[in-house]
Amino acid sequence: MEQVQFDDLLDRHPSMADLTEGAQHRLRLMVDGAEEVVGLDHLLSVLGGGPSMAGDDIIRCYVGFEPSGTAHIGWKVLALRLRNMLDADANVLIFLADWHAWVNDKFGGDLDAIQATARYMEDTFRALLGHPEEGEGPGQLRFLWASTVMSDGAYWARVLRCSKGMTLAQVRKTFSIMGRDEASSDHDLSRFYYPAMQAADIGHLNIDVAIGGMDQRKAHMYMRDVSSKWGWPKATCLHTPILSALNASGGRMESFDHKMSKSDPRGAILLHDDVQVMRKKMRKAYLDPEDEQSPVYELAAHIVLPEQGVIHVTPNPKFGEPSSWTDLDAFRAAVMDGTLHPLDAKWGVADGLAEGLRPVEEHFTAHPERLAIVRQLTGQS
Repeated sequence: MEQVQFDDLLDRHPSMADLTEGAQHRLRLMVDGAEEVVGLDHLLSVLGGGPSMAGDDIIRCYVGFEPSGTAHIGWKVLALRLRNMLDADANVLIFLADWHAWVNDKFGGDLDAIQATARYMEDTFRALLGHPEEGEGPGQLRFLWASTVMSDGAYWARVLRCSKGMTLAQVRKTFSIMGRDEASSDHDLSRFYYPAMQAADIGHLNIDVAIGGMDQRKAHMYMRDVSSKWGWPKATCLHTPILSALNASGGRMESFDHKMSKSDPRGAILLHDDVQVMRKKMRKAYLDPEDEQSPVYELAAHIVLPEQGVIHVTPNPKFGEPSSWTDLDAFRAAVMDGTLHPLDAKWGVADGLAEGLRPVEEHFTAHPERLAIVRQLTGQS
């Protein structure tokens, strides 16, 4: 799938041309480089002076996470998108779905462990986003736990409306948002409410832009379907790319069989891996000079180049001179024609990832407590 480009959207949404220069700049920051945008009309309306979901002029975006352990590099893809949203003067809500994680049996349903992980996630995203100002205004970051809305009757009324008329078969088809297959949950009724809870989160919190990886697309489409049914306004949905596992070959599959997962540490770059560990893992990453598809190119395209604008390759002086690459196609072509050795290319990307994660490393070196707790909970200490 081609990434979203602001200029390409103009053909499908002529009203973009009516936005002020400032509004167009904000929109470009929000959507450029996303994997997909659905329902752009609502966002265009607010940028054009219309009311937000809350009835004011603040664009509120959200991404939801189940607290389930330490993170892999995929969080960085979402963090770069959230940083763009902050720079575009959106209010960014990171929704820590502790009760959703409990429904999904994370940490065996131990809510204390889930909530300890949520506190670690708060620290992680503050570091990933450069410790932005926190609050409810434009350009500010806020955190909200699902447990704070569980006692709200209006929320549960919306959950029931999101469930009304949906068949069990329809709900089963959304189970991939929990990382489960369709046959996984007949023994646990609560999981059948999970998609309705996620759909209700977006409306209950007055979200204008729902953000998630492409693996969350089914949940967002569920939200838009039930919103149409009940006559509710529909949030714009912005989807980010899914990273393939390091050992994946043959391109990303629509079923997400190639998805990077922290449950396979050999196939995943973890957020707290140091540069030497990254280099060791990247050494084994799939990169065939005859294949245009590689998880190494994905990491370059979705993290290193968007964040730093350049990939620095520093080979052993016996084998070549240092080089810098600002264009993915040129970088890939150099690997394919032998100008760059695949191992040097891999390590150049690994070094770029490590540089981008330096603020996270520095934060947890100075404040190790919450990370240490999660590592103990997950058996990493």
